[in-house]
Amino acid sequence: MIVDDLPQFTQFQVDEQTHIVLDREVCKSCDHHACVHSCPANCYTLNEETNRVDVVYENCLECGTCQVICDKNAIDWSYPRGGYGVCYRLT
Repeated sequence: MIVDDLPQFTQFQVDEQTHIVLDREVCKSCDHHACVHSCPANCYTLNEETNRVDVVYENCLECGTCQVICDKNAIDWSYPRGGYGVCYRLT
């Protein structure tokens, strides 16, 4: 999923600074990578050859699911800086 594919009720102002930081050393010890399977925006991908999780923060819907589901505390997630991120509008 890319930002352009998201539903019409969302708008994004992408920041050049990430609001999601992974502790990749901790991620390597994870045997289930729940973040990859639980993110509704598919921000996380797993390279199975290297066991490396990558994140595309630009697609983030700011739900916080990844931070809640990571039992290794390997995800440092915060809201984007003011004026950036997702903006939901009701239609």
